[in-house]
Amino acid sequence: MPNFLELEHVGDAAEPNFVGRAASLQCGAVLRISVHVDESQHITEAKFRAACCTILVASTTSLIERVLGKTNAEAAAIAQDVETMSDLTPARVDCLALAHEALLRAIRAYSDAARDEWEGDEALICTCFCVSERTIEREIQQNNLRTIAEVTRACNAGGGCRSCYPLIEELLAVNSEW
Repeated sequence: MPNFLELEHVGDAAEPNFVGRAASLQCGAVLRISVHVDESQHITEAKFRAACCTILVASTTSLIERVLGKTNAEAAAIAQDVETMSDLTPARVDCLALAHEALLRAIRAYSDAARDEWEGDEALICTCFCVSERTIEREIQQNNLRTIAEVTRACNAGGGCRSCYPLIEELLAVNSEW
């Protein structure tokens, strides 16, 4: 059995960090993941704090190992893919899903902060793939797009952490009125 005090990914990521939290009312587990994202949008550090079972600790550790060095978009795609990563019994898949939920929330916190700090000429909508408002509007108009899935296929916007979904929905609504 591992000594949890010596786990490499326990604690808080370096500042600035972005935090995601998840909890289970079913088992009482509480998880907090913090990530440090560098200027090139790569996760350089990820750590967690938890009150939970060993399955959740192992799941979170494994997930962190998978996303270190990945871009926030790549990490978001991994975090959204709970089903393909588990050999666990259905009862334990919830532990894995909790880890994925906390990571996705941390990535969304990064995306929200990046969007707020954006100083470009165009409004940044999708921070995972650096897709501007103008690019999305052009794709919607040129290809008569009606859904977020169509926008994602056309220009990748919405293909990462999905924090831009409300903004894409607004652009779809505005452009459908034309």
